[in-house]
Amino acid sequence: MNEYINLTLENIDKEHLCCAIGDPKHQCGVDNKKEWIKNKIKDGHVFRKLNARGKIFIEYEPIETAWVPINGKNYEYIYCLWVAGSFKGKGIAKELLEYAINDAKEKGMSGICTLTSKKKKPFIGEKKFFEHYGFKVIDNIGDYELLALQFDNAELPKFNDSARTMKIEDKAFTIYYSNECPYVEYEVKELTKYAKTNNLKINFIKIDTLEKAKNVPCIFNNWANFYNGDFLSNTILNANSLKKLIK
Repeated sequence: MNEYINLTLENIDKEHLCCAIGDPKHQCGVDNKKEWIKNKIKDGHVFRKLNARGKIFIEYEPIETAWVPINGKNYEYIYCLWVAGSFKGKGIAKELLEYAINDAKEKGMSGICTLTSKKKKPFIGEKKFFEHYGFKVIDNIGDYELLALQFDNAELPKFNDSARTMKIEDKAFTIYYSNECPYVEYEVKELTKYAKTNNLKINFIKIDTLEKAKNVPCIFNNWANFYNGDFLSNTILNANSLKKLIK
């Protein structure tokens, strides 16, 4: 039987974060992510992981306090469900999702939702996996889709009007990011250095409050790229990927 651990204020400092495990360059990002989780636990934030050294976890919280531009009531929002490497194909993703579903039901929630896309994109859920468990598309912005599993007939969550804009006034390369992901801190530093060396202008906009997260002008799960005022992608960039994108 698989053993799982939920992060708490009591154990978070000694537990690893699966998504940036064992990489010293991301330690600052891990520390910031842990502080972010500590501040979110009071909101009902859940980070559940397999008790093993690997990238195997699910992360979710009530939609009212989730740092995404989605409005709703009495729904859980899944930020991320990740099972990587040799742990794939062993039913772990199923167990993690079923835990979240049952947890939501026990809390009297009206459903549970998550962000996916028509075509697979990095750092968001696999649509077919969620559809297998009864999730259905309830809203969309272009290729991005909001999927939900309903438990009752309550009003469904939906993307905020601000997110549907997918445009900004500034024409410079602009990146929105938050500490919800431990990878971003290092990449922001790397991109800042690259931009300075190559005389490029990059605007970094940190999402550090719930209000900002609910009102970003695009799809957002922890990172978003804009250029010439248009949304490009939700892909977390490093110097090499930015170089390729510019070319």
